[in-house]
Amino acid sequence: MSITINATTRKDQGKGASRRLRHNEEVPAIIYGAGKEPAMVTLNIHEITHLLENEEVYTSVLDLSVDKKIESVIIKDLQRHPAKNLVTHVDFLRVDMNKEIVTNIPLHFIGEDDNDAMRLGAILNQFVTAIEVSCLPANLPNSVEVDISKLEMGEHISLTGITMPEGVIITALTHGDIEAHDQNVVAVQEPKLMTEEVVVEGEEGTEDDTTESSDDKGEGDSGS
Repeated sequence: MSITINATTRKDQGKGASRRLRHNEEVPAIIYGAGKEPAMVTLNIHEITHLLENEEVYTSVLDLSVDKKIESVIIKDLQRHPAKNLVTHVDFLRVDMNKEIVTNIPLHFIGEDDNDAMRLGAILNQFVTAIEVSCLPANLPNSVEVDISKLEMGEHISLTGITMPEGVIITALTHGDIEAHDQNVVAVQEPKLMTEEVVVEGEEGTEDDTTESSDDKGEGDSGS
């Protein structure tokens, strides 16, 4: 299912122009890449905010409709207001459907409820939550599932243990030394036990009494 974002061309640039756009409930954006000149566009704040509630928007090839002309793009960067969490700027990267793209996709860990070790109190440590992949735009997955249901206590899954969709490659594993880049993604481990120091009142009292007696004895000697 394709996702469409509507945009209009804009000519005004600079901080002042951007402030005016946001005051009118519009968001400035830029489109670049694919060997073409960058294009400045404007988005509707309500439409883009609603679309961004869908996780798939971040990892999908989108149909950006600029003055009714469609361009295939992905979201490359987002800027938000630090206090209001409103989108303040969007960077779109043009996509050539015949050329591979490199982007990040999230990992979804499944099977936690079926994991016997976790039923006994083990904890799941997620070291990586997203991976960089390379693929043709048509093969771009919205996410990759990692099944941890069979992991036993102390076991882990690394990058080479992830089952990738056909045509999708983890870029970290394309370097010469695969072992050096094959980092752990997730592990099932024993929970860390909180150790408490038990102080025996009787022993503590004996120590204080001994110290006090020594001090008293010392004072008596100096007095004589």
